[in-house]
Amino acid sequence: MGHRRVVHVIDDEADVCEALELLLQTAGLETRTYASAEDFLTEVKLSRPLCLLVDVRLPGMNGLDLVRQLQQGPVRPVIVMITGHGDVPLAVKAMRAGALHFLEKPFEPTELLQVLEEALDRVSQMAAEEATFSAIEASHRSLTPREQEVMALLAEGMPTKLLATRLGISTRTAEHHRAAVLKKMGARTVSHLARMSMSLQMRNSPTRS
Repeated sequence: MGHRRVVHVIDDEADVCEALELLLQTAGLETRTYASAEDFLTEVKLSRPLCLLVDVRLPGMNGLDLVRQLQQGPVRPVIVMITGHGDVPLAVKAMRAGALHFLEKPFEPTELLQVLEEALDRVSQMAAEEATFSAIEASHRSLTPREQEVMALLAEGMPTKLLATRLGISTRTAEHHRAAVLKKMGARTVSHLARMSMSLQMRNSPTRS
């Protein structure tokens, strides 16, 4: 089942929103429009990756500030900026802050659709990664505390014999734990397990202040 391809348009000019809505609809994309960054933040719960088309100049919070704020969240949307001639330096700052692209007005419809396709592909990719990570997290939670210890040591590249000594168990018991961990995590090899362990660490480390 294909998921809906939705573009969230944040622009305070009603005619721009209308024109964009028509263009995107023709290309088979759904749109949601918001007159300000504040409206968007009030109405949309950012629990999964989204595609945003944002004007740099907005009443209240401007597009750049919105990009900066959204980059602080746990789920970062994929953002394309729309900019007037004088706003290019601002759009470049938005790119540095995490926007994917900026388009200068008046833009070519084909160029806009191409950029949005790329953004939506990125959203799909992020959603797939999110689903994979959730599955890894659920599998990790199913391990016993001892198995979690074993997984951490295996992920560091510790051989089974050394691992048995470290945990004060027999090599045979360590082998059983190793087999159980690989099976429960759905890992094909220890290096696959190490990659899973790394993604858990990266996601759970408090990197953002």
